[in-house]
Amino acid sequence: MLDASLSAQLQQLYRDLPVTIVIRQRPSDHPKQDELTTMLADIAATAPEKIVHRVEGEGAAIPSFEVAVEGRSATILFKGIPGGHEFSSLVLAVLNSAGLGKKPDEGLQGRIRRLKGPVRLRTFVSLSCHNCPEVVQALNQMALIHPDFVHEMVDGGLAESEVEKLGIQGVPTVVSTIHENAQVSVGRAGLVELIDALEERYGAEASEAARDLPAREPYDVVVVGAGPAGASAAIYSVRKGLRTALVAKNVGGQVLETVGIDNLIGTPHTEGKKLAADILAHVRSYPVEILDNRRVEAIENGELKTIRLAGGEVLQAKSLIVATGAQWRELNVAGEKEYIGRGVAFCPHCDGPFYKDKRVVVVGGGNSGIEAAIDLAGICGSVTVVEFMNELKADKVLVDNLKKLPNTEIVLHHRTAEIVGDGSRVTGIKVVDRGTDAEKTIPVDGIFIQIGLVPNSGLVKGLVDVNRFGEIVVDDKCRTSTKGIYAAGDVTTTPYKQIVISMGEGAKAALAAFEDRIHAA
Repeated sequence: MLDASLSAQLQQLYRDLPVTIVIRQRPSDHPKQDELTTMLADIAATAPEKIVHRVEGEGAAIPSFEVAVEGRSATILFKGIPGGHEFSSLVLAVLNSAGLGKKPDEGLQGRIRRLKGPVRLRTFVSLSCHNCPEVVQALNQMALIHPDFVHEMVDGGLAESEVEKLGIQGVPTVVSTIHENAQVSVGRAGLVELIDALEERYGAEASEAARDLPAREPYDVVVVGAGPAGASAAIYSVRKGLRTALVAKNVGGQVLETVGIDNLIGTPHTEGKKLAADILAHVRSYPVEILDNRRVEAIENGELKTIRLAGGEVLQAKSLIVATGAQWRELNVAGEKEYIGRGVAFCPHCDGPFYKDKRVVVVGGGNSGIEAAIDLAGICGSVTVVEFMNELKADKVLVDNLKKLPNTEIVLHHRTAEIVGDGSRVTGIKVVDRGTDAEKTIPVDGIFIQIGLVPNSGLVKGLVDVNRFGEIVVDDKCRTSTKGIYAAGDVTTTPYKQIVISMGEGAKAALAAFEDRIHAA
């Protein structure tokens, strides 16, 4: 049953639907069928003249339904009960099917329409996964734009036999049914990343659309990256009267993968998704031109900096601020890439439920690794932490909490040599004692890699100086080695990769760009 508050919100949201939406539920003898029936009936009751709920069609082993405009074939399907984080995917499926809600810009819609069809996708999710809804909602949007595209969300918790058969051990996992359930994407991905993956898998029709793209006058500042540093840089730039564009795959960056945030001064507690939404709202309160769902392909230096985007868009700016952040660091050992989504994972909150009562290893003994190990210990049968150094680097309070748990083990001073599998899934991890060179294989069902982050500096390597870790070298005002190019946040040499520090560094970069502009005038 929807509570009164949520029901009222949906009534407000759906009151102006311009068409009739049909939620067509399939009959099923599954014990969860009544729960789904109640959920869908309650949603339909929020707009009884605009939303119709029917139970009809062929029977299904698992509770299933589809959403479509009355009289049209459905392209958005659900197998399971979209509760938890996925409830928003159902709400938006109704809204978007009616032609409402935010749509991708014309450039992205063009790329979607040019995918070679038919496109048939299924996304396996966990209801505890905070990254899954972004993927489901993006693919649902594509299914409404492309003329021959069908997407189905599958709750892996109910479709256990399918998960087992396909060897899925991480979510979200997108598979193509046309390509024998080949993986298209695993883990968090935004709209532009999914389009890239689908173009690679399905191919795309040639386009001459680039010549029709809007011509933009050069900006005073272009900020690449929209995490805490990039958002801060954009706000401070526009507050100084500079014409500013913010370019990013998604607003929030690495923050989107952070569950609990308790160290942002003035905000005792928030969640990554909430903070990302607040950041976006703050940026939108200023006249910043936000170009999201964009992938930067190349950056060229000159009197004007040139930023080339996938799809043919070209931006120019007098000053460039690079705030591209960082991504999960990989081990770069044999077997790692082969088993991503099939035993190798990076997000314990998303993928932990797949390892209930099973054996897992967490590689990395910093705060992230120990927090992951503690969380997983409540789900898994056993958790082993493998740390490269001879001591754990996490905060003492976390280490103490880990040691209290009866199903955990710590292996120090070992390096990971190989991830072992049987061809379909992980079976073990090979580690080497750094003191004796003794090698052993730990039998394991899953491996969670938590060894820190690697800076996303590839776009400017060769344009600016970077250190041996790939971090962009900056001075105390976020200037790089190249005039007119600034950098801020986790992509730089600035120590202590923290949200609050990135926000400050973004502000410094913008103020430095303004200061240099004034002095050059």
